[in-house]
Amino acid sequence: MGWIEALVLGAVEGLTEFLPISSSAHQLLAGQLLFGGHDPGAAFTAVNQIGAETAVLIYFFRDIVRIVKAWFLSLIGKVPRSDPDARLGWFVIVGSIPIAVLGLLFQDAITTTLRNLWITVAMLFLVGIVLWLADVHAARVAKAVQAAKAAAATPRVAAARQVTEAAEAAEPAAKPRRVRDDTTAEIAAAVQVAQAAAAPVAGKPVGKTLDRMTWRDAIIYGLCQAAALIPGVSRSGATISGGLFMGYDRPSAARYSFLLSLPAIYASGFFEARHIGSEAIAWGPMIGSTVVAFVVAFAVIAWLLRFVSTHTFRGFAVYRVLLAAVVAGLLITGVVAAGGA
Repeated sequence: MGWIEALVLGAVEGLTEFLPISSSAHQLLAGQLLFGGHDPGAAFTAVNQIGAETAVLIYFFRDIVRIVKAWFLSLIGKVPRSDPDARLGWFVIVGSIPIAVLGLLFQDAITTTLRNLWITVAMLFLVGIVLWLADVHAARVAKAVQAAKAAAATPRVAAARQVTEAAEAAEPAAKPRRVRDDTTAEIAAAVQVAQAAAAPVAGKPVGKTLDRMTWRDAIIYGLCQAAALIPGVSRSGATISGGLFMGYDRPSAARYSFLLSLPAIYASGFFEARHIGSEAIAWGPMIGSTVVAFVVAFAVIAWLLRFVSTHTFRGFAVYRVLLAAVVAGLLITGVVAAGGA
C-alpha cells in the first residue's frame, strides 16, 4: 500500500467512523473505486481506527477521566457504586464483552467472507431502514414528552398539583381518589388532563440521558455494537439506533456510542497491529493514515454533537439506502468486484 492510498483511506476513516454510515463500507468502496479494486484489509481498517478513537479519547478526556476515577474509587468504597459515573464505567465494560467474544469466535469470517460487497450492500440498506425507524420512534417519544410538559404547565394542572401535594403532606397515604373527593370538579378534570397527556409514556423512561442507564440497556447497547463486526452495519449506526429505541435522546445516544467504542476499537487495533509491517502494509503509510484519521475524526465529533442536538438522523438513513442502491448498481454492471473471498 502506497502513501497516497493510505492517506486517502485515513481521511475516509476519520470522516465516516462516527457518522452512522459505516466506515468499513466506505473504505472498501474507496479501495475498489480509487485504487484498482484493492481491499485495504481488516488489519489496516482496525489499526486505522485507532486514530479516530484517539480523537474520542482527547475530545472526551475530562469525561473519561471522571468516569474512570469514579469506577476505581467505587471498587474500594470511596464512591458509592450507585454513582452515575461509576455505573457508566461498569456499563462500558459490560457493553464491550459481546463484541470481544463474537470478534474472536468469528475472526476468520470477519476478515474474509463478510467483506463481500453484497453483504455490505444488504447491511447498508437494512440498517438504514432501522435507523430511520429508530429516529421516527425518538420523535414520537419527544412529542409525547412535550405534550405532557405542556399540560403540566397549565394553571389548572398546577392548581391540581398543589392540592395533591397538600393532601399528601397532610396524609402521606392519600390517593388521587381523596384528591378528587376533596376538590372541585374543575381541579379533578385538570388532574385527568395531566394524566392523559403523560399516558403515551407512562411507566416507560423516555428522553433518557446516560445517568439513567440500566444494566439491561448496557447489554443491549453491547449487542448492537457487536453487529458492527459486519462491514456495512456501522458501529455508531447500530448503537445509536439501539439507544433511540430504548428511549435515549439523540445527544445521549451519540455520546454513549463514542464512549462504548473505545475499548473495542483499541483492543482490535492493537491486536491486528501484528500484521502491519509486511510488504502489503508498511508502518510509514500506516502511521500517516492513522494521523489523518485522528485529525479528521476530531472535527467530525465536534460537528456531529452539535448537529444531533437540533437535527434528526434521517438524512443519514436516506444516504445509506441510496449508497446501497449505487453500490448494487456498480456490482451488477461489473464496475467493482464483490470480493470477500
